[in-house]
Amino acid sequence: MANKIALVTGGSRGLGRDMVLNLAQQGIDVVFTYHKNREKAQEVLEEVKSMGQKALMAQLDTRNVESFDAFYSNLHAQLRKEMGTGRFDFLINNAGTGIHATFDQTTEEQFDELMNIHFKGVFFFTQKALRYLNDGGRIINISSGLARFSLPGFSAYGAMKGAVEVFTRYLARELGSRGIVANVLAPGAIATDFGGGVNRDNEGKRKLISSITALGRVGEPEDIGGLVGLLCSDKSGWINGQRIEASGGMLV
Repeated sequence: MANKIALVTGGSRGLGRDMVLNLAQQGIDVVFTYHKNREKAQEVLEEVKSMGQKALMAQLDTRNVESFDAFYSNLHAQLRKEMGTGRFDFLINNAGTGIHATFDQTTEEQFDELMNIHFKGVFFFTQKALRYLNDGGRIINISSGLARFSLPGFSAYGAMKGAVEVFTRYLARELGSRGIVANVLAPGAIATDFGGGVNRDNEGKRKLISSITALGRVGEPEDIGGLVGLLCSDKSGWINGQRIEASGGMLV
């Protein structure tokens, strides 16, 4: 029986890297995208292959909606060549970037950047995926705790993630006839290089996060990747149209 195949956007570093590795550990073959850092992507590719799983990497700018048709056409051909099928089973929309700016200082350019990556790109990348996504598959959209609670400097980012959460419920409703499950995974503050690495490197920010989190610490990528694997497992098929926050109890 052929392995299941997952497509993860932004899989070369941070949360995405941990998602890719957890899926591979679960026996799932993985395709992942990277934006600019091909060297880091190559490292992840080799690590997945060392586990005995098949893997492909592909460059993608999720802001560029016009590139999506060509991306999927090329992916279809690569999948057929390398994995014996032109289709995949799981789509994880993870790619993203962070901009820290208060509401009054947020520029239209920053707003458009966040919208194109976190909402418009996710919307149309998922739409284009439907031709290649197997019936009975899974869609996991990565949101943020900032769509539930508010911290100064993230109004545009949080708003885009809120839009993705509403979008996900519509996916669950409209794709149910194909047996496709759609859910949101919303991490809390995680120590990665996201947003300039502030949650990883800024001790003042880390102390603040720890003080408002029930488990008393900042999250790590390993706290998130395993949950993607769980949501792609046979045991989670009845979870649909839901928002699952993994924040250690931040601002509960």
